Amino acid sequence: MDWGDFIDTVRDDWPEILIAVQEHLYLSFISILIGILISVPAGIIISRLKKIAEFVIGITAVFQTIPSLALFGFLLPVLGIGTTPAIIALTVYALLPILRNTYTGIIGVDESLIQAGKGMGMTSNQILWKIELPLALPIIMAGIRTATVLTIGVATLATFIAAGGLGDIIYRGLSTINNELVLAGAIPAALLAILFDAILRGIEKMVTPKGLK
Repeated sequence: MDWGDFIDTVRDDWPEILIAVQEHLYLSFISILIGILISVPAGIIISRLKKIAEFVIGITAVFQTIPSLALFGFLLPVLGIGTTPAIIALTVYALLPILRNTYTGIIGVDESLIQAGKGMGMTSNQILWKIELPLALPIIMAGIRTATVLTIGVATLATFIAAGGLGDIIYRGLSTINNELVLAGAIPAALLAILFDAILRGIEKMVTPKGLK
């Protein structure tokens, strides 16, 4: 491959690439946000109901094993094409890492610390917010980082249900046997994953209790 041709391709198709990046960010960000809003509370709940924890985590694991294109295909007859089925599918893929890490992080908190909180007269909610969640936060953030990288990667397949994103650029390149165009879509997707992982790692360091750093 000629890198000069690649640079020319990026320059010529820059407006389309920029739009695709914006669409990709929208799909990924909304999906991750919904995944967090579902998985973190669910992880807290199953940490209190350990008898159903493995069942709930198992269900989300089953969804994770469904091939990405197949999941998009299952949603087409119900929701049609566009961003809605894409966001639902991407959210499903984001659930497992966040849910499992939230559960693992909370149940991994030292029982002596919880008992100390109870001895100080803390309520269950106070123990959750002041002891369990702060101590579990590094593990929860690791799950969110994993889900983010996974979601950004899978979002390239949203092109097959007309949801846009960098997958459009990649598919155009594959259709025309244009390796430069494929890279013009693949490289920004990889850079987005690396960038968001770095941002989340920085946030993780900022919010982690000093005693755990």
